Amino acid sequence: MAAKILDGKVLSAEIKEKVAQRVAAMKEKGVIPGLAVILVGNDPASEIYVRNKGKGCEETGMLSRTIRMDGNTTQEALEEEIEQLNRDPDIHGILVQLPLPDESI
Repeated sequence: MAAKILDGKVLSAEIKEKVAQRVAAMKEKGVIPGLAVILVGNDPASEIYVRNKGKGCEETGMLSRTIRMDGNTTQEALEEEIEQLNRDPDIHGILVQLPLPDESI
């Protein structure tokens, strides 16, 4: 079997276009998909990942919300934030960005 070379940029653009079409169809029904990302602490790589997730949401027409929490956030405080987001009708997905800081949770 011959190897197939994948062009990541082309594949990414195709996926984003398909997602954007699905988001547009949902908007026609009155639903704007919303993603919340919780970032605990100040990990530089995580900052980049979270920023790129927000850009991806924007590019596809989704709502994006980033919640930044201090590096010494307790598990209880993180769980409370997740519970609040669970009750938010504008949010349909929640990501907790890893890694969590050693001093938290």
